[in-house]
Order: sequence, then C-alpha cells, then structure tokens
Amino acid sequence: MAATPGLGTPRLASPDLLRSVFRRHAAGVAVITAHGDRPVGFTATSLSSVAAEPPLLSFGVGTGSSSWQVIAEAGHVGVHILSEGQRDLAATFARRGADRFAPPTRWRTGPEGVPLLDGVLAWLVCRVVARVPAGDHRVVIAEAMAGDPEGSGRPLLYHQGRFNALRD
Repeated sequence: MAATPGLGTPRLASPDLLRSVFRRHAAGVAVITAHGDRPVGFTATSLSSVAAEPPLLSFGVGTGSSSWQVIAEAGHVGVHILSEGQRDLAATFARRGADRFAPPTRWRTGPEGVPLLDGVLAWLVCRVVARVPAGDHRVVIAEAMAGDPEGSGRPLLYHQGRFNALRD
C-alpha cells in the first residue's frame, strides 16, 4: 500500500490496529448493570444512542466477560453515565475478578430489579430488545423505560487507555 501524503503509511487491519485507532477516540464512560442470580456490571465505552422513537441505545459486551451470562438472559439493564469524579468506580467495574458491588460502591435495587449506582450523572433502566452477534462480542440494543438525567458534574471520558476529565 502506498502512503497518502499527510496520512502516514497504512497498516493492514488487525485487532491491534483497531485498538490503536480507538485509543485516539475519546468516549464517554458508562457502567452497564443487570441482575440474575447475582448483580453484574461492567464499564463500557461503546454506549451509543440509536433512535429517539422509540428511545433505543446500544452497547457492546464481550462474550468472554464475567457479566455476559447474566446480560445474555437479562430482560432489563441499567445504564449509568459516570462523572469525572468516578474514575475509581469506572476502574472497579473494568477490573476482572473484582467484587464490583462491594463497598465502597454505593447502589440500590431499581425498577425491574436492576442494580442502580448512586451518584452518577444520569441513569436509565432499559428493556433489552436484541442481542446481535458481532465477532467475540454482542451488540445489545435496549429501549429506555425509566431514568434520571439530573446528576451533577461533568462526564468522565476514556482516551489513550486512561480515564480523563473533559477540558474546555
């Protein structure tokens, strides 16, 4: 492949290339929760609005994640938008093997039995409408049923492999 002036030398697509490119993409940080035999949750940067009518969103979840088996069966999920002061919470829900719902995590049971995290910028309880196979992940599409957008603060971002604050 020839280099394009000003664009650098192209590399063939690979998992490493995809990860390298997306490290440069700043993304909002969310935590997705669900309840089965036990509460589960994970940090997601793949959250996206899909449609306003009906109110649909999507997120990706790895089929190898510790949360997948519960998410695979759950009728409802919680979607939590984290604030810049919640880096530790984001890290807890991103860490393999962590007891994510143990103190200092503050949470309660919300509508449809969904675990809701306290102190977030905003949250939704959503009904799962589809789980679409996508490589080693599933793209979950869910319809918002209830929520609260009234938290205070600024959003937490993920960029270059780190949690960051939004700068003006």
